[in-house]
Amino acid sequence: MDVDGEDVSRRLHVKFVTKLDSPFKVPVNSVAIPSNVTRLGLSSIVNSIIQSDNPEWKTEPFDFLIDGELIRMSLEEFLLAKGISAERTLEIEYIRAVTPRKEEEPSLHNDWVSAVNGSSPRFILTGCYDGLGRVWSSAGSCSHILEGHSGAISSVAVVNSKDAETVTVATASKDRTLRLFKFDADESVDSSTRVTAYKILRGHKASVQSVSAQKSGDMVCSSSWDCTINLWNTNQSTSEGESVPVKKRKGNNQADESQSEGEAVTTLVGHTQCVSSVVWPEHDVIYSASWDHSVRRWDVETGKDSLNLFCGKALNTVDVGGEGSALIAAGGSDPILRVWDPRKPGTSAPIFQFSSHSSWISACKWHRSSWYHLLSASYDGKIMLWDLRTAWPLSIIETHNDKVLSADWWKGENVISGGADSNLRISSGIAIS
Repeated sequence: MDVDGEDVSRRLHVKFVTKLDSPFKVPVNSVAIPSNVTRLGLSSIVNSIIQSDNPEWKTEPFDFLIDGELIRMSLEEFLLAKGISAERTLEIEYIRAVTPRKEEEPSLHNDWVSAVNGSSPRFILTGCYDGLGRVWSSAGSCSHILEGHSGAISSVAVVNSKDAETVTVATASKDRTLRLFKFDADESVDSSTRVTAYKILRGHKASVQSVSAQKSGDMVCSSSWDCTINLWNTNQSTSEGESVPVKKRKGNNQADESQSEGEAVTTLVGHTQCVSSVVWPEHDVIYSASWDHSVRRWDVETGKDSLNLFCGKALNTVDVGGEGSALIAAGGSDPILRVWDPRKPGTSAPIFQFSSHSSWISACKWHRSSWYHLLSASYDGKIMLWDLRTAWPLSIIETHNDKVLSADWWKGENVISGGADSNLRISSGIAIS
């Protein structure tokens, strides 16, 4: 491992351990390695040990932890920074690196891809500035086109897809409305089926920026440039004065649809500027982010906010997840991704601030099954994958050649994203331990 022209590094004794199954396991023996080795060098060593027992082995990128913290500098620098003795045999845990192993072919749209949603493993839902929603069964394969909006779509949400034959989704638009659609995600089609909404939700006085569904699928909430958050019923039957203009449309690849209009059941008032993002993680709790620099937590029953976090910057996006599904991540008009833990009493300061982007943050999403992992997307054209155990990004995805406007996880091991280059991109093979 010595390199000509460099000082010979002192050597450290380490044991490599892992929770991974065969063929990723190496013998738990002490080995001597150079103290100046970095993560890439450690990965090369582990791959060499595996390959010595398995000649067919293909090189796999690994990440490394000591005492539960990811190594993002040379081993010697890490030990010095953490005050860990180099005299003892070090136990280094290795995990599969959180980085894409494949980039799928781009799925081209007619305009900016402003919204993506990967919450259903059966399909990807996108929203576009051409006013159309699209359902993708895989890269390049659009099964349904959701039509009817007269303005750009700003946000999309899956309302009900688990074990349901008919899927319900919601779209929010700059035309001040939301639309609810039903379709069969599993039907086999040769070309894209065009679908019209079964329900139009009217009530916002300005562009609708975000939509999120209650877990039961009974309601959705939406946020708008009119500074309000509206709650809506998703059922097809009409109540509370909802009007019912019925339309029937049929043609090539056109499904029959009856259409009703719905009014907001409740309006949450408190923000003083555009409410840019909403999420509905629990039955009776909604979180919102706003250009008034605040993140708020709302009690659905009372309509009052029970938490108000100020960060000094206009915010574009918020998500809730991580440990106990309780951590709040938000980003906006600076390059910093902030994470709060509202369970900590008496503090409104973020517990983490990640600052590797170089422009505004457009999206952030927690991984649905990990306490540690989340992603951020930015106008700098990059998507960054984060682990709370290190301040540096695990991986930087640079598949877009313009601003990234939206991003999400899909099926646990894929990152989907939409951008001003009019593409849906799928980065696959991401191993989350």
